[in-house]
Amino acid sequence: MARRRRGASLEQVSLPRLSTLLAAALLATATAAQATPSYTRDVRPILSERCLQCHGPDEAAREADLRLDVAGHGRERELLARISATDPDEVMPPPHAGERLGAREVATLRAWVEAGARYERHWAFVRPARPAAPQTERAVAHPIDRFVQRRLRARGLTLAPEADRLTLARRLYLDLTGLPPTPAQADAFEADDRPDAYERLVDALLSSPAYAERQARRWLDLARYADSNGYEKDRARSIWPYRDWVIRAFEAHMP
Repeated sequence: MARRRRGASLEQVSLPRLSTLLAAALLATATAAQATPSYTRDVRPILSERCLQCHGPDEAAREADLRLDVAGHGRERELLARISATDPDEVMPPPHAGERLGAREVATLRAWVEAGARYERHWAFVRPARPAAPQTERAVAHPIDRFVQRRLRARGLTLAPEADRLTLARRLYLDLTGLPPTPAQADAFEADDRPDAYERLVDALLSSPAYAERQARRWLDLARYADSNGYEKDRARSIWPYRDWVIRAFEAHMP
């Protein structure tokens, strides 16, 4: 896990990053807790990039009747022999397919096979399980922080010092609204000495129209929204009510 930007304590990571931070923390926990390579996390990406074009689900393109994206073929040892071979007629991927697997990729596949070549279902079909939060040396504000602290400790990293108030305000406004705070807004936050001043500002920005518009923009980008049809003469089209509906949906905190 990369060290976070200087100046933001874990307790002050803004909400749009929370899901990303949680995913990274849980992934780091799995990595630290499980020395054996995971098929989903470590092995399948290698196979998808280097092997499945010829040994994947496409039956018409499959070579040697070998499918590496499913369990049951019992040819993992042959896989190891082929990726370690030096004979150009034996090595996989074959020379005409591009570069050989790197030493780290070979080591990952070897460790996976030596551990029993356990296949896993795609992560989207696996029921999430809540892991127990690890113990930490100092008190933290949120259980997620415990996972992050353990990973940082394993990497020999420590948290950066807390940023000053003006920096925190700027980061928070940019994260939640896409706009920097006005001088008056930044000064108001700097002067707010209440212990929950940061949380209050988060709540205020989450309730602001600017937050709804920022979130709606991301949604509309994914939906490929545009005020014109984008073809030939790029004529206008009247679908702006959908844009306004999405903004109102975020303002109303619709599920």
